[in-house]
Order: sequence, then structure tokens, then C-alpha cells
Amino acid sequence: MIGVIDTEGACAEWSFPARPGAVRTARSAVRDQLHSWDLDPLGDLAALLVSELVTNALRHATGPIGVRLVRPAALPGVLLVEVSDPLPDLPRERVARPEDESGRGLQLVAHSSRRWGTRPGGAGKTVWFELAVPG
Repeated sequence: MIGVIDTEGACAEWSFPARPGAVRTARSAVRDQLHSWDLDPLGDLAALLVSELVTNALRHATGPIGVRLVRPAALPGVLLVEVSDPLPDLPRERVARPEDESGRGLQLVAHSSRRWGTRPGGAGKTVWFELAVPG
């Protein structure tokens, strides 16, 4: 895991190798960073959603997985979370049947976040979501 935290404390990012342990390590990094920002109430939800997106990246892409937390100055009540991978194909939200073992990650992100979306990047894609910071 490679991590960077900016000097103003508004952004933290990590790169994880595409290995099964990446999910656990990403969850832990997110919780620890939110704790250092005094945003513990967002810790469980942010870690769960990051875990879903990192799991998707592990299933469908190879190469490093990026996780980024941003506290945008222009949006003081928002935490922006981004998960990137090198696969250019944008994910599609689908409806999982009750007997399906997978396919609910994006549904969970969509229903649990303020807003979410995807965007292509130079070397893959990013799935992002916003959480409201408790006031």
C-alpha cells in the first residue's frame, strides 16, 4: 500500500495492489483516515462502500486499485470518495436476483450515498460517491 495525505489535510489517497488483502487494507485505511479527521460517524459506511468497490475492481480489473478521500473546500458538508482501477469499462448498476451471490455493490453505493457516478480516466475509470458530513 502506498499512501499520500496532503499537507492541508483535505485529501488522502492510497494505491493497493490487486490482491485479496486489498479490501481489508483499504477498509482499514479509510477508517483510520476518517478517525484522524474526526469523522468517525462516517467510518463504517465509507469503509463498507469502499470495500464493495474495491471488491468489484479485484473481480474485473488487474493492476493497482486507487482509493481517494477528499474534503472539498467548495462543499464543506461533503466527503468525496473515489475508487479507481485500470479497466476502462464503466460499471453498470444491475438488479440482483435474490439467489445471486453478487451484483449488489453498486446498488448499495447508490442507495447509501448522497450522489454517485463513474468517469473514464486516462488509465481506466473511477467510481465515486459522496457522503454527507454530519454537522
